[in-house]
Amino acid sequence: MAHPLHIDREGHRTWLKWHRARRKVTDPVFTGARILEGMRLGASVEVDLVIHADRGCAVLHNFELEKETTGTGLVRETSAQVLRGLHLRDNNGAVLPDRVMLLEDLCALLAEQPPQAGALLQLDFKEELAALDERTIANFADSIGPVADAFILSGGDIGAIRALSSAVPALKTGYDPCYGDSLARLQATGDFARFIGDALTAAPQADMIYLAFELVLSAQDAGFDIVAPIHAAGKRIDAWTIRRVTPSSLEQVERLLALKVDQITTDDPEGLHAALAS
Repeated sequence: MAHPLHIDREGHRTWLKWHRARRKVTDPVFTGARILEGMRLGASVEVDLVIHADRGCAVLHNFELEKETTGTGLVRETSAQVLRGLHLRDNNGAVLPDRVMLLEDLCALLAEQPPQAGALLQLDFKEELAALDERTIANFADSIGPVADAFILSGGDIGAIRALSSAVPALKTGYDPCYGDSLARLQATGDFARFIGDALTAAPQADMIYLAFELVLSAQDAGFDIVAPIHAAGKRIDAWTIRRVTPSSLEQVERLLALKVDQITTDDPEGLHAALAS
């Protein structure tokens, strides 16, 4: 069986990003084994980062520990030592043997088992600029520095992305404008051209622009190709997130492929790849 890495259509390659390090929809999130597998295969993989009490980052999505781990309380109030002792939970809440990873643990794994050329691990930073301080930025740079080529740092707060990436010059960056004031203006005006123009102006150094796939398709329905200006600016576009493979989602994915998006984020890369290949 072919590995679920990408789909080639009409001379254009669209990568299937392993959302929260899932290869298939039944996978638990953020396990080291799946992350390493994806990077070994040359996949595009995504994990999330939130700040913990010792001013480093944990590989978790939620600010609260209960849903994803055996812990309780807020990540920002929990020490690195305590976090490393917690176990992850699967999609049904069952406890897994896998433990919570910190960013430095993830970077150490990649240093020990270097990824295949072309593999890319997205660090989706869930915090805002106000949450950062000099210690957090320094810890981030110390962890990322030796393996920066394997990563792309993304987020919805461009100020936070600039602050972190400025400490790691080799680090690629991405920007997701589907939050906050820019999205509110789009919802009020329907002006897709201004929305994407503002995003490109806000993040001139970004390698990737991340957009909700519904927004991409809504722009097309309104007669605006939102992919074209991103490509014209020399950037790539990721459309997120296809949760499950259904007749409806396959129709949406076919439209995204026709628009030549560069990446589709999905919780089921394996199922989506199989369905598209058939």
